[in-house]
Amino acid sequence: MDRIDLFRIFLRVVESGSFSRAADTLNMPRSSVSTAIQALESRVGARLLSRTTRTVSTTADGRAFYDVCLRLVADVEEAEGLFRRDKAAPRGVLRVDMPGRIGRLIVAPALPDFLERYPEIDVELGVTDRPVNLVEDGIDCVLRIGPLQDSGLIARKVGELALINVASPAYLARYGTPATPQDLPHHLAVGYASAFSGRVEEWEWQEGGELRTCTMAGRVTVNSAEALIACCLAGLGMIQVPAYDVQQQLRAGELVEVLPEWRAEPMPMTLLYQHRRHFSHRLQVFADWLCALLEPCLHEAGERRSA
Repeated sequence: MDRIDLFRIFLRVVESGSFSRAADTLNMPRSSVSTAIQALESRVGARLLSRTTRTVSTTADGRAFYDVCLRLVADVEEAEGLFRRDKAAPRGVLRVDMPGRIGRLIVAPALPDFLERYPEIDVELGVTDRPVNLVEDGIDCVLRIGPLQDSGLIARKVGELALINVASPAYLARYGTPATPQDLPHHLAVGYASAFSGRVEEWEWQEGGELRTCTMAGRVTVNSAEALIACCLAGLGMIQVPAYDVQQQLRAGELVEVLPEWRAEPMPMTLLYQHRRHFSHRLQVFADWLCALLEPCLHEAGERRSA
């Protein structure tokens, strides 16, 4: 067994967290996987994995070696597939992270299609509104909405996500419907505390080609999109939210768009990953699939507005 094969087995064990699962995905006997890891540790002169009866984890040396192996195997796979990329089947574990509602409402329901197209790729899908560190958390790519805060990461622009202003019929029956931004001081908003800064975001709108903001009164502040929409549905205040996020509630009449001519600036949607050498074939096909999947979300608001 050559060194690259040993590296691939080591990567699969680390990614699956189990000798047995690695053996299953590699279609090898578990004993062969164990022997390969022993041979690799003997070759590099370091203990790479900590083993218990139930779990396998990397040692400090193993973590550093994993990063090096990842780059080396990616380079080899790129070289091997240089002239047959269309025939090479992408494989391995892909760790991705994205905002909760996008993951739950859009990506998770569509994952069967991706997994059927690429049967040798397994996906670990993280859905959270909190910031994640790609390097420290071992994430291959992350989907982010809003201005970027990261440096040293490669960014692939997905598009711009339209924001709309909505309120519940119960709220509007109690407080009235705002006609212009000048009515905002007489209304309440559900506050949203940014997961990145912790700062409660101001109400925004575009007027005369300029971005304007104001601090809204409100009695409730939340830190997740799920809670933001739930509080709006409960009549606790108006919110600004991605249009795709509330299409079902708008169609059902549970929410109503307000101030349609004074929307906030669209938010950039970006896919981030580490250095280009980490852009494996499996990440390439996932990124292409995800961008195609999300494209309709970028147009729903404009189509609804012009309808």
